Amino acid sequence: MTGTGNGENMTDGLFDVTGRTACVTGASSGIGRALAGALAAAGAQVIGVARRLDQLEAWRKETAAQTAAVSADLSDLDNLPAVAAQIAEPFGPPDILINASGLNPRQSADDVTVDAWRATLDLNLSAPFFLAQALVPAMKQKGWGRIVNIASLQTVRAFPAGIAYGASKAGVGQLTRAMAEAWSPDGITANALAPGFFPTELTEAVFTDAERAAGNAAQTCIGRNGRLEDLVGPALFFCSPASGYVTGQVLFVDGGFTAK
Repeated sequence: MTGTGNGENMTDGLFDVTGRTACVTGASSGIGRALAGALAAAGAQVIGVARRLDQLEAWRKETAAQTAAVSADLSDLDNLPAVAAQIAEPFGPPDILINASGLNPRQSADDVTVDAWRATLDLNLSAPFFLAQALVPAMKQKGWGRIVNIASLQTVRAFPAGIAYGASKAGVGQLTRAMAEAWSPDGITANALAPGFFPTELTEAVFTDAERAAGNAAQTCIGRNGRLEDLVGPALFFCSPASGYVTGQVLFVDGGFTAK
């Protein structure tokens, strides 16, 4: 079926984010930066949030679209309402929130410290919730919103030296479902992308070990590790009208890693 019978194409505007306002945390590098750039290229007004203002400004120079930068430490949970107010200043309250900030201390279970555990869960799990909580009221007023969390292979798999990170990302899976239960009746969908192995600052240790990187690629069905552009299509799906009846889901963008 290509139309509704009245000349309207059912695919018109499905993946359109033109004129939407998006906030992307972790926009200074890696997945966050790639998705922030992709949304800007697709016509959204994008506010990038991260600690490193110099990297955010470098990202802004890469785009020719409407962008803004907010420098903030998202692990300071008490300050998130103030950060949310800053986010709303350039273009108004965002319609789309992508929670891409992350921390992976890579400590074995025997060596995990209380400080590292708290820092990991604060940034990876608590910050996405409390930032969303601060931004959701404006989405409710519009009757439309998109929340996209970043999960992980470790949402469902245990990896060496990953107990704190894995616990936080397992929590992101349940957080996403709970956000959907709480807010989707108000027109706000909540979903998560679970990337496989992609070259980012967090995975530098993996990709600098050629043998390990090759082993991860061999574990996929496709036979290679991820490229950041592989995440753009799934992210645009979750951020656009195309996913209007999809909520509470974790989509693994992993080349089939979890299928084997």
